[in-house]
Amino acid sequence: MPVISSFHGIVIRMFYYDTDKHHVPHIHAEYQGQVAVYSIEDGNILAGRLPTRKHRLVVAWIELHQEELLTDWSLAVSGRRPFPIRGLEP
Repeated sequence: MPVISSFHGIVIRMFYYDTDKHHVPHIHAEYQGQVAVYSIEDGNILAGRLPTRKHRLVVAWIELHQEELLTDWSLAVSGRRPFPIRGLEP
């Protein structure tokens, strides 16, 4: 699963061919062993949980990079490597 971004201790990933479980474009965000899956379209959590402050950062990042994330999603679900996306500045 490629890492597409990291910021404030959060690692953002996308799986290849990942359309079966959640059925919508999404990312996996990990922070200190906790993982949450977020919808790219609206930033809603599909599974898991992150601490509140980290959750807010991920939602803000999704909003800022939604177009890039949807492009990366198209690449990843067809088995191609997604592009890195800039994180949030500390």
